[in-house]
Amino acid sequence: MALAFTFPGQGSQTPGMGRDLAAAFPAAREVFEEVDETLRQKLSKLMFEGPAEDLMLTANAQPALMAMSLAVLRVLKAEGGFDLPARVALVAGHSLGEYSALAAAGTFDVATAARLLRARGDAMQKATPPGTGAMAALLGAEIEQAREICAAAAADPETGAREVVEVANDNGGGQIVVSGHAAAVDRAIEKAKEAGIKRAMKLPVSAPFHCALMAPAAEVMAAELERAAMRAPAVPVVANVTAAKATDPAEIRDLLGRQVTGTVRWRECILAMGAMGCDRFVEVGSGKVLTGLMKRLAPEAKAEAVGTPADIEAFLKSL
Repeated sequence: MALAFTFPGQGSQTPGMGRDLAAAFPAAREVFEEVDETLRQKLSKLMFEGPAEDLMLTANAQPALMAMSLAVLRVLKAEGGFDLPARVALVAGHSLGEYSALAAAGTFDVATAARLLRARGDAMQKATPPGTGAMAALLGAEIEQAREICAAAAADPETGAREVVEVANDNGGGQIVVSGHAAAVDRAIEKAKEAGIKRAMKLPVSAPFHCALMAPAAEVMAAELERAAMRAPAVPVVANVTAAKATDPAEIRDLLGRQVTGTVRWRECILAMGAMGCDRFVEVGSGKVLTGLMKRLAPEAKAEAVGTPADIEAFLKSL
């Protein structure tokens, strides 16, 4: 049974995350302390106690989710001697989770991943003035249909001016997220309903991620990644923007830069990992969003989430 590790993205953060891990395991506390020191912020206190509205801010949520995932990994190694390069065939992460996956595979150390994700969160927040962009979920849509809806919604019916509205995430199981100018996203919601899409609704996000409006953030991240120390991952990462394996640090730099404005091709990533022989998928970190998607994407595969002390114990016993 070939094992893949997946790492969650934004939306999986929740007040209380990591608190039980930190209480139970010194190895987890070390990760949280390292991130706190790197960012010169008590991010761990925000993770353990909230408030939710501060944890939801993308500049906090991004490093927090990475810290949680890496704390779980550190505990697996400390408590069970779990050796990721020897046991895991492939890693992948959803959006910011790609940084967690790369840190897990040794491309970045924890401090570098924390700095990059804080920079990424800040840059993404600043890329568009508040309120000008939006994102929406189209439930029951397939990728081609969503692209057609975006193409039809791009033009302002009054002025004819074209606005940005693009597929941001193809999560699989009929779950597509679109992103762009707020008015164009509203038009996409209306067109989706006209097309008989089951549900189309705006998402509570602070900026329009993974679309062309994030170009200023992509420039910032290209510079940040150029400066960051990177090694080849010990395990190949399946990249969001290509749904293909990557191991070369120069290529990974480029892929992470493109990811800021590009589509998260999660459905294709999971299908590619299955085609490469993975039949057990473990979501490492906060929540069970990716595990839920797995049941639709690859129902024959074994899917589980490991994020609590009980999960860790059960996972180590299963090996």
